[in-house]
This record gives sequence, C-alpha cells and structure tokens, in this order.
Amino acid sequence: MTTSWGTPRILLAVGGVETTVVVVTWRGAGHITACLDAVAAQERPHRTLVIDNASDDGTAALLAAHPSRPRVVRLPRNTGYAGAMRIALSLVDTPLMAWLNDDAVPAPDWLAVLEDALGPAAAASARLDRPDGSIQSLGVRLTADGHGADATEAPAFGFCGGAALLRTDAVRTVGGVPGSFFCYYEDTDTAWRLRLAGHDIVTVPAARVTHGHGVSTRPGSPLFHLWNERNRLLTLLRCAPGAIALRELARFAAITAVLPLRRGVVDAPNFRVPLRCRVLAEVLVRLPGTLTARRVVTRRSTVPRHAVWRAWAR
Repeated sequence: MTTSWGTPRILLAVGGVETTVVVVTWRGAGHITACLDAVAAQERPHRTLVIDNASDDGTAALLAAHPSRPRVVRLPRNTGYAGAMRIALSLVDTPLMAWLNDDAVPAPDWLAVLEDALGPAAAASARLDRPDGSIQSLGVRLTADGHGADATEAPAFGFCGGAALLRTDAVRTVGGVPGSFFCYYEDTDTAWRLRLAGHDIVTVPAARVTHGHGVSTRPGSPLFHLWNERNRLLTLLRCAPGAIALRELARFAAITAVLPLRRGVVDAPNFRVPLRCRVLAEVLVRLPGTLTARRVVTRRSTVPRHAVWRAWAR
C-alpha cells in the first residue's frame, strides 16, 4: 500500500486508531489535567502520549493519576518542545500524530475534524483561540523578512505546533523535527521542509482549541527572544533561498552593530546588544551543521526554494 504522496506507508492503523495525540509538558501541573481531560473526551479513537520534560512541580503525579492512563515518557532533562517532539516522533507507531500544547484544551470534535479534513495533505493546522474567544492562530504565515508569524486567515503557509495533525511518515521522510531548536520555529521549519518536498498543508478553522499560550515560556522574555531570533535565522539558512538567508543574517548583524550608536531604541530584549550577540554566536557555532542540513533538505526537495518563497512570503 502507498500513501497519496507515493512513498511506502509503513504505519498501519490498529483497531481503528489512526492518531497518536502527543502532549509535551514541562511544569504543567497548573493546566495538564484540563488538557488531558479534553483529549480523553475526543469523539475519535486515538492514543495519547505525554512527553514530560523532567517536570519538578508535581506534574508526574498528576499524569500517573489521570483516569485516561496516557502513555508517559519522562525525560531526564528538559529538551524543550522541539526536542520532546523529536523523541515522540521516534515512538509513534500510528499513521498520524497530533501535536498539542499542554496548555491547550481542544473541543470534543477537534481530532475528528482534523482527520476528516486532512485528505492527501501531509499536515492540517487547527484554530487556536485565546481564553477570551478571540482568534490567536490558524497556522503560520511567512513574512517578507522570513519570520514565522501567527496566521489569522486561511490558507496558512504552515501549521501551528500548538495544535496540528501530521502524517507520521511524511515528517520522518523530510528529516523529522529539529530537536536542537529547543523551542520555537520547530513547526515553521518542519512545515517549510514539507512544502519543499511537495506536500500540502491544509488549514482547518473548524478544528477548535482554546490555548493559554506561552504559559511555560513567557513570550517577551529574554529566553523567548533568544530562541525566536536564533531559530528564525537557522530556519532561513536551512530552508530559504540562499540570497534571502544571507540577506537576513547580514541585516541582523548590521542592526546589532549600529544599535550602540543609536538613541531612543526601544528597551526590549531583542534590541539588547548582548542578547543579539549571543544569537549570532549560537548561529555561527551551529553553521557547519546547519549547512549540512541545508544540503540534505535540497536533496529531499521536489519544489525549488524560490518557488515556495514566492508563493508564501508576504
């Protein structure tokens, strides 16, 4: 049997179960129960896998006591969302895997709607709403300077890792999840490689999820900006046209160089020279491995990089 994209389908549904829902948690004691309650209430049969990133706040006890009895893999250290999802990908044995944040509460039909809407695509992105009901994201859009940003209109360039459904073998075929990213852009990078390999990604607004957003990572913090800026540049170096990647790396370095000479600069972590210098240092340290990864991405691609960029960068 072959999948719609023409590669051997190794994984088969067992007992009617197509999907493993993967929840990554770190110090999730305040919200993991609500997430697992909602996963257990799904209308569509599934398996549940929780990757616990060495939580030390009582999360382990809550997972052990939850009546749905999810499979739990407790890691010896915090590998971030990206690292945990890479480990999860090696454990999933169903044709589909869902990514779900531990501060997300999906509607009862969330998984069924995603499975039914997936069709021949490699991934489907759900709708994430803020607790007040306003829309946060339908997926990831690609900006003209190579940022992955929340999309609030369909279709989206990529899926949002907070709540999405992916074909397990398709993700493995394009190289899996970039675990070394730790956190942020692992979804954009994976979606970009799927696009380059000729796969489609669908946006499914009817698959609804209420999302706490950033409960563990504190958006706006120095660490958030470090991961965000570094991983954007690494994603561009891996996936974007060469001229775009070099332009954005040079622009980031140039802005960093002139910031000490400017007055009235906004006091935000991503405009602080030490943090930006650390971003550049970490990108340079990773550059040999990143360029090797770029060559691998090229070999696996069926769509030119410039074609994907022209189609989606706005």
